[in-house]
Amino acid sequence: MKPASFEYLRPGTVDEAIAALDHEDAKIIAGGQSLVPMMNFRLVQPERLVDINGIADLGQVTAVDGGVRIGALVRHAQAARDTMLGTAFPIIGEAMRHVAHVAIRNRGTIGGSLSHADPSAEWPLLVSLLDGAIEITGKSGVRTCGTEEFFFSPLMTDLEEDELLTGVVLPSLPDGAGMAFDEVSQRAGDFAVVACGAVVAMDGPCIGSARLALGGLGDTPLRATEVEVALTGATLDDIAGIVADCAVDLEPNDDMHASAGYRRSLAPVLARRVLIRAAERAKGKT
Repeated sequence: MKPASFEYLRPGTVDEAIAALDHEDAKIIAGGQSLVPMMNFRLVQPERLVDINGIADLGQVTAVDGGVRIGALVRHAQAARDTMLGTAFPIIGEAMRHVAHVAIRNRGTIGGSLSHADPSAEWPLLVSLLDGAIEITGKSGVRTCGTEEFFFSPLMTDLEEDELLTGVVLPSLPDGAGMAFDEVSQRAGDFAVVACGAVVAMDGPCIGSARLALGGLGDTPLRATEVEVALTGATLDDIAGIVADCAVDLEPNDDMHASAGYRRSLAPVLARRVLIRAAERAKGKT
């Protein structure tokens, strides 16, 4: 099928893009990996398409005070290759290998993935895990919010129709922190049935601090905060017991990809795997 007719605008600045969104039915297009198929099936029929690919500033990774800023137009493949991200957050490159296929990684963007808000996608989980601040620009200026405020439910976010997601700031991690990501999908390139990411800092033989984020187990990416607290002061041998019930109270979807029970049973397996891997990587840095 082909999309319905639409007006096409290609602004050269963020201000021009915001002005172009001043329309009763306008949509942003960047990589188009989700929007274009939906348009082709006429699931969405925007009257105006605002192409932001001409805004060069949005395609950069830059150092900022206390962290790294990733522009909304940064492609998945670009993020995987970026030296600054590879040094500060090697988990990003590890996760990007799971994103769909090469053609999609070359076109899809971080801004598009976050705005689409699929709870099984890699970027929402990563930004949650890394305590990222999502930068949103509108007529009234720039505001930021965390993932708990940004993600409402699948395909639903705090982004207003006349606002543009312009970037994400990831704060620096503790020195010596180890990171790991893994997911299970039906086929390589499919959306994750369950995904897990971990950040661990060691204090001698014990875990000094830990973060654990889960994807595919709810309407939004989830931080396992109770598990994170319990892991503080634990040894690697304690991890399996601590994460055993990490998904028992969750209510994942029961669909054609996997049953809710399977998702719940898979979560502690992946959680243990990424936490041990992250801890071992942290120990290798000390």
